[in-house]
Amino acid sequence: MTNVTLKQLRYVDALARHGHFGRAAEACAVTQPALSMQIRELEASLGARLFERGARQVRLTGLGEEIAARARDILRAVDELEDLARTRRDGPGGRLRLGVIPTIAPYLLPRMIGDLAARYPGVDLQVRETQTERLIAELLEGRLDTAVVALPVSEPALQEVALFSEGFVLVRPASEAGAPVPAPEVLPDMQLLLLEEGHCFRDQALAVCGLRAASPRAGLDGSSLSTLVQMVGAGIGVTLIPEMAVGVETRGAPVAIQRFEAGRPVRTVGMIWRRSSPLAPDLLELAEVVRQSAEAIYATAPYRGG
Repeated sequence: MTNVTLKQLRYVDALARHGHFGRAAEACAVTQPALSMQIRELEASLGARLFERGARQVRLTGLGEEIAARARDILRAVDELEDLARTRRDGPGGRLRLGVIPTIAPYLLPRMIGDLAARYPGVDLQVRETQTERLIAELLEGRLDTAVVALPVSEPALQEVALFSEGFVLVRPASEAGAPVPAPEVLPDMQLLLLEEGHCFRDQALAVCGLRAASPRAGLDGSSLSTLVQMVGAGIGVTLIPEMAVGVETRGAPVAIQRFEAGRPVRTVGMIWRRSSPLAPDLLELAEVVRQSAEAIYATAPYRGG
């Protein structure tokens, strides 16, 4: 009978994700020879190759793709058993693997981390900042417990809980501070600067202006809200940012902030987690702490509202 171990399945999963023995070994915190040996032993036990070894990259064989998919399911189930034991033992104060999108993380995390630590002194918070698509994938793979994102994500396997809504504000050069507030649909004519492809806030901003995501954007994209604001300060164009980012990103920048007079565009921010997660009751409690953290930020922010 083939003796497949969880260790081997974790190594298969890591190698399938990274496509490189060195990076997979680093992710698993083992040496490359140790990982390679376990993969070879598994292939020998199964009597078939799972990976095609190339000079610079490793690719899954047809069987390897099937094995890797089943390995992910098994590992996720095992992780959920561990989560169940953890939540019974530690409650919300144990390990928490939290994902946050880049247009929220720098503004919410400083307050939120302090509030979580005060509420749950034993919490072991592990934060991952990346784009929504990647966070969803890592949640589904069991590598994150929950994530703070813009809703909706419309993934059937994930539970969504709305936390708060926030508006978008217009950032334009300081020299234009007294100019009338434009209607959103004319912003593209003012050289609208947006985040690069992959950021959900980019798609939200395009929707505000009635533009399709596929519209040509040559030379008008930035990698962060900070970059966009600095570009506006240099007189290159205008941009939209969420209200929570105003205090951080526009401090000291030669820009003016304007709020739309009618039909203020907003986004809903919430938390998501796997519907099957044993941590769900604790995550509901944590969601309330995150919501209160956001309220506290807005309560002390002069730029909120209107």
